[in-house]
Amino acid sequence: MIHLTNRQARQFLLLKHGLLDDYKFSGKRGVLDFTRQVGCIQYDPIDVCGKNAELVLQSRIKEFTKGMLADLLYEERSLVDYPDKNLAIIPVEDWPYFERYREAARQHAKRYPEMEALTTLVRAHIQNHGALSSDDLKLDGDFSWQSAIHWSSGNNPSRSVLEQMYSTGELIIHHKKGSRKYYDLAKKYIQPNLLTASEPLVDELAHYKWRVLRRIGSVGLLWNRASDAWLNIWGLKAAQRKEVFNQLLQEDRIVAVTVAQMKDMLYCLAEDLPLIEVVLQNPEPKWRCELIAPLDNFLWDRKLITTLFNFDYTWEIYTPVSKRKFGYYVLPLLYGERFIGRAEIIAERKTSTLIVKNIWYENSVKQTTQLRTALNSCLKKFATFNGCETISVESLNE
Repeated sequence: MIHLTNRQARQFLLLKHGLLDDYKFSGKRGVLDFTRQVGCIQYDPIDVCGKNAELVLQSRIKEFTKGMLADLLYEERSLVDYPDKNLAIIPVEDWPYFERYREAARQHAKRYPEMEALTTLVRAHIQNHGALSSDDLKLDGDFSWQSAIHWSSGNNPSRSVLEQMYSTGELIIHHKKGSRKYYDLAKKYIQPNLLTASEPLVDELAHYKWRVLRRIGSVGLLWNRASDAWLNIWGLKAAQRKEVFNQLLQEDRIVAVTVAQMKDMLYCLAEDLPLIEVVLQNPEPKWRCELIAPLDNFLWDRKLITTLFNFDYTWEIYTPVSKRKFGYYVLPLLYGERFIGRAEIIAERKTSTLIVKNIWYENSVKQTTQLRTALNSCLKKFATFNGCETISVESLNE
C-alpha cells in the first residue's frame, strides 16, 4: 500500500497526464503514445475553440496541431473512431477487444427487418462511389432506430443504416467535415488480422478486468465506487467491480493508495509505481498553464477532482441559460499543481481572432506577474492551435 499526501497525489496525476513539468509528449508520435496510455479519448463534435479530443491533446502534446490527429485517424489509420467511454477515439490495435459490442449490434439489427435491404444498397453505393454521408444517399423507410452501443437514434433511414453498419464494424468513419461523418468499408483500412479477430477475452470477468485497468490507467487514480469513469462498461455493477478490484490486487496489477485526509482508498496501475517513487522524492517540477478539455480523461471523475484539487467543475453546455453559473463552453484553467479558474473562449475563425470572453479566477488565487506571464503564454499557444492571429480579451472576473 502506498501513502501519499494530497499534494503528492495531485503531482502524480498531473505528471502522469503530462500536464506538469516539461512536455512529456511531442508531435504526432506523442499523440499516439498518449492515446495508448489513456486507452481512449472521448469525442464530441462541438467546436467552439476546438473539439474535445483536440482540446485534450493540445494541453499535453508539444506543438500539437489538429492535422496530427486527423492524419492518425484518416490517413495513417493508427487511431479509429469507435465507442468506448461513449463516442471515442481508440488505438486501432484495440479493435478486437470490442467485438462483443459489435456482435451485440449485429443481433440488435434483427429487430429492424428493413435494415437488410438498405444495408445491401449502402454496400453497393460505397463500392461504386466511395465514402458517403447520410446526405449522399436518400433511402426510403419508415422505422425508428436506436443504436445498441451508443446514444445515436432517429427515424432517418439513411443515417440509421449507416450508424448501424458502423456499430457492427462493417463501416468505419472515413473522415469528417465539421460534424458530418463520411463512412467507408472497414475492410479497406483495418488490417485483416485485427478486423476479423475473434474476441480476445471471451470470459466476462476477464473483459471487465481489461476495461477497468484501462480506465484506471486513463485517469491515473480511481476508487472502487460509482463513477462516470466506468461509463459504457456493460454489466459492471458494484458486485462485479468489487470482484475485479480484488483479482487485480491479488495479481499485483493495481496498487492501493491512501491519500491524507481522504476516507476512500484509491488505486493506480502497478506499472505506475516508478512515477509514484519520483513523486515521493518531493520534486519541484516546472509549472505550466493549460486549458483543459471539458470531457478530459483527467476530469472523468469530477468528485475525485473536487476532493483532491478543491475544484468543482460542471460542463454547463446542457444547462439552461438561466441556471448557468459561468457560460456555454467553459474550460478549466490549470496552473502548476492547481486549478486557478475557468475560461470562456471562442475561436472567431472569420476574423482569425481568439476571443477570451471571460476568465473567472478561484477566490484564493493571487494574480502574480508569474501567473499572468504563464497565462499569456497559454493563450498565445491556444490561439496558434486554433489558427487565430490575434487575441481579444473582453472581460476578467477577478
